[in-house]
Amino acid sequence: MIIDKNIIIVLPIVLPLLSAIIMILSGNKIVFHKIVNLISTILQLVTGLLLLNIVTEQGIFSLTIGNWKAPFGISLVVDGLAAIMITMSAILSLSAAIFSSNTIGWYRKRYYFYPLFQFLLLGVNGSFLTGDVFNLYVWFEVMLISSFVLLALGGRQEQLEGAMKYVTINLISSTIFLSAAGITYGLAGTLNMADLSLKLPFIENQGLVNVLSVLFLISFGIKSAIFPLYFWLPASYHTPPVAVSALFAGLLTKVGVYVLFRFYTLIFVNNIDFTHNLILILSAFTMILGVFGAIAQNDFRRILSFHIISQVGYMIFALGIYTKEAIAAGIYYIMYHMLVKTNLFYSSGIVYNIKGSYSLNELGGVYKNYPVVSIVFLISALALSGIPPLAGFWAKLTVAIAGFNDKEYFITALSLLAGILTLVSMTKIWNNVFWKDAPQLDSLLECEKKFNEKSFNDKFQLYLPSGILLVVILFFSFFIQYVFYYADLAALQLMDKELYINAVLGN
Repeated sequence: MIIDKNIIIVLPIVLPLLSAIIMILSGNKIVFHKIVNLISTILQLVTGLLLLNIVTEQGIFSLTIGNWKAPFGISLVVDGLAAIMITMSAILSLSAAIFSSNTIGWYRKRYYFYPLFQFLLLGVNGSFLTGDVFNLYVWFEVMLISSFVLLALGGRQEQLEGAMKYVTINLISSTIFLSAAGITYGLAGTLNMADLSLKLPFIENQGLVNVLSVLFLISFGIKSAIFPLYFWLPASYHTPPVAVSALFAGLLTKVGVYVLFRFYTLIFVNNIDFTHNLILILSAFTMILGVFGAIAQNDFRRILSFHIISQVGYMIFALGIYTKEAIAAGIYYIMYHMLVKTNLFYSSGIVYNIKGSYSLNELGGVYKNYPVVSIVFLISALALSGIPPLAGFWAKLTVAIAGFNDKEYFITALSLLAGILTLVSMTKIWNNVFWKDAPQLDSLLECEKKFNEKSFNDKFQLYLPSGILLVVILFFSFFIQYVFYYADLAALQLMDKELYINAVLGN
């Protein structure tokens, strides 16, 4: 049976919404919540793959809700980039659904952890699909509220402090976003992205359009954690349970990066000497300061959190170059980083389950007793650092080639330096957590004893998500031609904005 693509396009929104409602109405039946959550994430992955197949075979397509003609109705749009992001978010959420079943305490599950999980995916998927600026704001707020509660759920002081920093800076971002959206509507009379792409070039006051581009860049830059707006991330991402940290690390900042790619290839492309050069400058600071921040840390998850910032710098560097090759490289970079960063956080969570600490000073000896865990971390760390032939090498290489081809020699050199410094910080984790002898602390020894007494099933649920992502990472590494095909297709569609405009507004 062939499913209508107009049904498939709404499934990434309907599935998490419906599953969250079902779980809430069922009360505190935690096992039932776990099953529904897992089924929903699997179905979302299937939906993402179907959307990717449709876009590949038929091109960009859209749906205007309620049969209102665009730009007046609410438009949902799927192009190559949106389909890729929905698929990648489903892979991460599936792994997080498995990982959380063993690492999230019953008291968090009792207070609707799994419905919040699905509401978060609802906001994420809605952000990927929407073709309207105001509805993007709405989906961002759904994502913000659910992520804030997930951060704070449990009520520990460290969590509440991190959650307050997170929500405060993101509310500022939302205020700037809503203000920019209001000015945009007053200026152009529309908030439909395709329609804005047509109308903004003919606005008489192009200086005001440039101001709008900066306002949106500030708002989305906060959500992406780019320089100088990144300080909230390392202050909050290390505070919740690692299943939440891992999902946030792999997914949330990439929503901001996705919107940057959308806006600055579709809407704000008429003065690229201003907008994209500004993005290039910000990317350089983001790459370098992020990796220096990582080197200075002595906590497993804080090091990884600072690396999120640094790696976002590479992504927006590709956007700033603004060539088809660079955009394709940036999209591949986003895909690989979502996998690797999530898996590194899983590794930190497994180590915490074994040793009971994230402090590098208190850890050690993991490789001696748990070589499989150590190898999984090592492969992911080398991939993040760009060591061949792993996925990170191809990602960094394609971005660097695009940079050299565009004669951005200085920033490209900085990106290579950031790659070397990333390896330094990953070596720091390896030496302190996995290689050196373990400190003989009673609390750590007791925690390791309890871990060794866990059942095979408990350990398997802990290891399985990391193993799944490792397989996907290796596929990205050794079969890059298949993955890059989709990144190249998405880049082609982004660089030819008429394809998007025609799909939404018609010929």
